[in-house]
Amino acid sequence: MSISKVDIVKNEQLKDKVPDFKAGDTLKVHTKIREGNKERVQVFQGIVIACKGGRGSQGTFTVRKISYNVGVEKTFLLHSPRIEKIEIVSRGDVRRAKLYYIRELKGKAARIKTKYHSTKEVLETEADTYEAEVSNTEAQSGAAVA
Repeated sequence: MSISKVDIVKNEQLKDKVPDFKAGDTLKVHTKIREGNKERVQVFQGIVIACKGGRGSQGTFTVRKISYNVGVEKTFLLHSPRIEKIEIVSRGDVRRAKLYYIRELKGKAARIKTKYHSTKEVLETEADTYEAEVSNTEAQSGAAVA
């Protein structure tokens, strides 16, 4: 099976470092905005309500935030050259892939449970906990063999 020229161009445009996020996560999306002949970076922070098209060149994600009591949604192309970077602020604990029901909710009802906020301290404690679990498992399996 041969690779077409279109596929080669698409693969060149894909970004290397795209964080692994899903619906319910809170993101900061840094986008390049052009005003006249100047270009600046603007941050759009909100909850991911939908991801479509997978991780490939056609992948999109929709982020929703409340600004001055008005819901604002933006849909971004995952590998767009306009996106400078994507930061994960917190991980949401949701049971659905599409969170369109949040559009009708207001205030406390629109909150999403968070697994954790992605600060360095939380990530370090998770890594320490994982290492401790691995060492306990190895010690138990070693005692069972001996």
